Amino acid sequence: MPLQATPCYAALLARDARFDGRWFVGVRTTGVYCRPICRVRTPKFEHCEFFERPAQAEAAGFRPCMKCRPELAPRPQRWSTMDASQTLAHQALAWLQQPHDKAPTVAAWAAQLGVSARHLQRLLLRAYGVGPQQLIHTQRLLLAKQLLADSGLPLEDVAAAAGFGSRRRLDAAVVAHYRVTPAQLRRAPRSALAGSPILPLAYRPPYAVQALLQFLAARAIPGVECVDVAARRVQRSLRVLHQGQLISGVLQVHWPAPKATAASGAHQVQLQLDAALLGAAATVLPLVRQWLDLDADPQAVATTLQAALPADLCAPEGLRLPGCVDRFELAVRAVLGQQVSVAAARTLASRLVQCCATPLGAAAWAEAPSITHGFPSPEQLLAVGEDALVAQGILRQRAQALRSLAQAWPQLHYARGEGSVAQAQDQLCALSGIGPWTAQYMLMRGWSWPDQFLGGDLVLRRMLSPDPAKPLSAAALQRWSTALAPYRSYAVMHTWHHASAAATHPAAPR
Repeated sequence: MPLQATPCYAALLARDARFDGRWFVGVRTTGVYCRPICRVRTPKFEHCEFFERPAQAEAAGFRPCMKCRPELAPRPQRWSTMDASQTLAHQALAWLQQPHDKAPTVAAWAAQLGVSARHLQRLLLRAYGVGPQQLIHTQRLLLAKQLLADSGLPLEDVAAAAGFGSRRRLDAAVVAHYRVTPAQLRRAPRSALAGSPILPLAYRPPYAVQALLQFLAARAIPGVECVDVAARRVQRSLRVLHQGQLISGVLQVHWPAPKATAASGAHQVQLQLDAALLGAAATVLPLVRQWLDLDADPQAVATTLQAALPADLCAPEGLRLPGCVDRFELAVRAVLGQQVSVAAARTLASRLVQCCATPLGAAAWAEAPSITHGFPSPEQLLAVGEDALVAQGILRQRAQALRSLAQAWPQLHYARGEGSVAQAQDQLCALSGIGPWTAQYMLMRGWSWPDQFLGGDLVLRRMLSPDPAKPLSAAALQRWSTALAPYRSYAVMHTWHHASAAATHPAAPR
């Protein structure tokens, strides 16, 4: 629906964080556009112009606010918007928001969608009022602005990470659009760890931080991931493909204490990257946002679930859908976790890491000494052989399934983030040892797909049945779940969280 100025202005007056990233306000008297939560003096109504996207505001001649920093705002939720509307325009925007191993181009964008560049131009102009080149250029500029303000990277590295190719092109773009030089956008990087600047990432409140951390802690593989629930911190290794090169490193995410968050008026996660990953920030930042579900709309999720899910299951407020930073890692863990407890699955995954993965060694981050390994790649898993996997306590049938998955990996829609959910699921189920539940779980978390429902899950069948002694049939549960669309994955997480808290199923979801 088109933005309505009157309700938008009311939200602006209230500094309502629920609308952060859903629209932006341009102020005609200053030529600046802001987030709804901006703490500067509120402009008069007649001086305001409202936009859905930063690219629209910049196309209209506005430049980003230096106080609220629109580049930090949460983005419109990727997959649910695309799935609900079923429009090519939303699919196009969803593709742009995904992590890319190299800077996206209009030609690659159109090819991914199966349309011509000219049709993509018409499509986006009709839907958003700006063309693909403007959307790409704005995304690059905002990333460059964030890296300039927070990272301390040399200007040449900022230009490369943001996709400008050279410092000269970065200088020209920043001066033309923001009327300042890149050097003038510099801030003294805030750093809690020596040599590691903080990159803030915003989200819409509420956010059930403890629930997410407990979920991750129960599944953390020693050496690969360390979750400190009390300190509200996660450290882990990461391998990404950036500009055609595989880059390995270590990252840390930290949620400031609630009092500090309230005092600053911001709802942010603090991300820190080691030197290797910092140069790949353009690829890493979207991955982290997806992993931590920072772009969720908790108000929309709560409204849908409260209308259909039993009241005692709709807790805690702001529960997120944990994604992943490595789809292959998640797929392997889903296979290892079939019909065993979470603790047993984590033990098997830890043995697999020790057997297959190469230690990080000198590349490890000094501030995260417990992170010693990356998760094995498909090539590393195939290199050790089936008998070596069985020697780690992995059932031979599952070892065969893991090798089948690794061999097929380059061709899978799931691995590349391409095709539809149905196509990706069919491909996965065609592999040895992967059934519908495992494939659905992989898509729910690996693609952060918000409307995936695991109809065959025994915990759901018991928890959502009027009589827990008589679980619902998978078909009946699937039919009932339609009332929870388009947020069925969140219904799964709420039900699992409630079951885990009640200690009713020791073999919790993987």
